[in-house]
Amino acid sequence: MPFIATRLSNIKPSPTIAVTQKARELKAAGRNIIGLGAGEPDFDTPENIKEAAIAAIRSGDTKYTAVDGTPALKKAICAKFKRENGLDYTPEQVTVGTGGKQVLYNALMATLNPGDEVIVPAPYWVSYPDMVLLADGVPVPVECPADTGFKLQPADLEKAITPKTKWLILNSPNNPTGAAYTRAELKALTDVLVRHPHVWVMTDDMYEHLNYDGFEFTTPAQVEPSLYDRTLTVNGVSKAYAMTGWRIGYAAGPKELIKAMGVIQSQSTSNPSSVSQAAAVEALNGPQDFIKERAEAFKERRDLVVSMLNQASGIKCHKPEGAFYVYPSCEGTIGKTTPDGKVIETDEDFVTYLLESEGVAVVQGSAFGLAPFFRISYATSTAELEEACQRIQRACAALR
Repeated sequence: MPFIATRLSNIKPSPTIAVTQKARELKAAGRNIIGLGAGEPDFDTPENIKEAAIAAIRSGDTKYTAVDGTPALKKAICAKFKRENGLDYTPEQVTVGTGGKQVLYNALMATLNPGDEVIVPAPYWVSYPDMVLLADGVPVPVECPADTGFKLQPADLEKAITPKTKWLILNSPNNPTGAAYTRAELKALTDVLVRHPHVWVMTDDMYEHLNYDGFEFTTPAQVEPSLYDRTLTVNGVSKAYAMTGWRIGYAAGPKELIKAMGVIQSQSTSNPSSVSQAAAVEALNGPQDFIKERAEAFKERRDLVVSMLNQASGIKCHKPEGAFYVYPSCEGTIGKTTPDGKVIETDEDFVTYLLESEGVAVVQGSAFGLAPFFRISYATSTAELEEACQRIQRACAALR
């Protein structure tokens, strides 16, 4: 009898975390590495949010809290959903977890029975399929190619739905592509879901505030109110507020689902950090003007990276609507030979070549369910991005 649970044989460690760790190790060994794998803003957490955390510590707010969030944070989350999304929720409909990942995981663990299917548009965040597998569900990837802007099409959604479908996971703006659904595009998808009342929607809105060129963000329960009672709207403070390390994610949905998720959390981690929750209250209730300023900086970086990548031989880069990622195709490099005589056969070969030859760490598209592409996070300085893109151009030019 094997000691390690067989369910672990179905999943793998996060490829994005693995790339970031590899870059750190190479840097520590003295290599000049530019890491473009991490999905976190390079900006610092705003001072007012830090001060709220310090005040919480000094006032003794360092004890256990309610399992799935303090009353103050749940109230702030309800106000955020009303203010920014036009959605009415009560505190009983809100849950707070240790990051958005835990919230998603809790929802899947609380609802999936063996064999239940979850539709996951691809490219997808690397954790979605593995979390479904851990919950004994069946991930159903649906490819969203570049010629659709990496967006799920209504006909493809319709085709993927079966009697076993329990959830659709929708992430907009998207990790890894940056693609974001317009209100009309979301309405076309929700029209399909209205016809299938057994399918619930898990919408990951973590990159809500990082959108560009006048894009108007909307979320499914806002676009189609009839889906309100079978939608879990997930968000968090990690990206917009540069609080990745604080580990606060949240969601709102039907009371029965929120209660079930609380049971899972009560027997796993219990409450998120009390200090982080106090900081999150300030994040949601405090000044919001810095978000637009930072989004403008991200837009400038996006434009720089897209322009420079499209000048690299064999690379084609779509301009995304949001987040801080681009998802360029490296199809034009497949079949070419490196200066060391190695043939580039896959996107994984290509990203390995970039790391070994030029010290640029990116993540292969196969990790996100659609190849041959690679993901670049442009959440780093303009100088580093410019240098990284020059290195990529040089690496591509050296292929024969």
